[in-house]
Amino acid sequence: MKMIESGSYDSAIDLSVRKLSGKKKKKVKYVESLALAFEKVTKSDMRQAEALKKEGRSENWEKIHAIYRRIQTRQEKVEPLLPLYDKEGVKAGFRFVKIDDLAQESKQRAAEYLYSHAQQLLAEAEKGDKMAAREAYDELQKIERYYHHFRDKEKLKAAARDLGTTRVLFKIKNQTDFLLSKAFEAELTRMNVKDLDRNWKSFFTKPVSGIDFDYYVAMNFSSISLSPAIIKEREYEDQKEIEDGFEYDLDENGNVKKDTAGNDIKIPKKVLAKAKVFETLQNKTASLGGDFEIFDNRTKNLLHAEPVVVTAVFENYASTFKGDERALTKDSKQRIGNQPLPFPTDEALLLEAADLLKPILKTKILRVKVFR
Repeated sequence: MKMIESGSYDSAIDLSVRKLSGKKKKKVKYVESLALAFEKVTKSDMRQAEALKKEGRSENWEKIHAIYRRIQTRQEKVEPLLPLYDKEGVKAGFRFVKIDDLAQESKQRAAEYLYSHAQQLLAEAEKGDKMAAREAYDELQKIERYYHHFRDKEKLKAAARDLGTTRVLFKIKNQTDFLLSKAFEAELTRMNVKDLDRNWKSFFTKPVSGIDFDYYVAMNFSSISLSPAIIKEREYEDQKEIEDGFEYDLDENGNVKKDTAGNDIKIPKKVLAKAKVFETLQNKTASLGGDFEIFDNRTKNLLHAEPVVVTAVFENYASTFKGDERALTKDSKQRIGNQPLPFPTDEALLLEAADLLKPILKTKILRVKVFR
């Protein structure tokens, strides 16, 4: 078969098994293909496994075990068909490898290597190498392929997780002459930074006893401005000629004229309707400006800085009218109805600005790729 000639032995085996399973008369070509592909791939795998063993490298045991598992899985596919005879009555020969002991040995050796390598990496991690800690965690995680429970694997994983995690502290710095209330600072530090946590990165808004932070993110406020409460008023008049009842059309003698059907002729009575519109626009703003900065807490080096400005706006439009409602234009009608509102306090508007700032800071933290 072409599959065998191209070295696609397992594909040839899978095809042959499908074609032969459940058939009373086994086609010769599929029986021969299965036997030939099985023999060739088994020999190839065993040669490869032996070559890896001879290298004497502990890290090879993962590859060796993977090879033995392939052989084991392949034999399990073929075994239900045995003994296998083609429709001519010829029995196909299969030489199975006694694989269970080999697979068990390689499984144990692979787990031992991963555990030992993880211990070596953790020793480096204890010296401050976070990458080594993360690699150690991955090595311990690989043991799950072989054993769910293995020595003190879970304890070492917890240690690797702790040593490999980068911890970031978020700080607020007020460099203005404006005295920020405790409520304002509390609002910003209430920012849920835990949703920023990613693999190997953990964020905090308060110092924690016993934790040495690797980085800190600072929002340095250099400008805080509050506009006065502004009220703009405008008055205008809408006019519209409208029909308001009717008058009879009279002839020269004062009699009501008739149409051809004998009905009284009526003339629409038009009047000029007027309405005065009173508009009030209320506006007040609070702006926060400063620099978003990231520092390496170990070296105290500034790693990233960019300006940030956010503005909270209170705006309310109120409109009322006096006069004939029928005179109002379409635009005027759409604006009628709102009432003037009390202006928010300075603190309330600053708290709103703080609330607007939080998602901006989160986006910047996620976007900047400086945390290792």
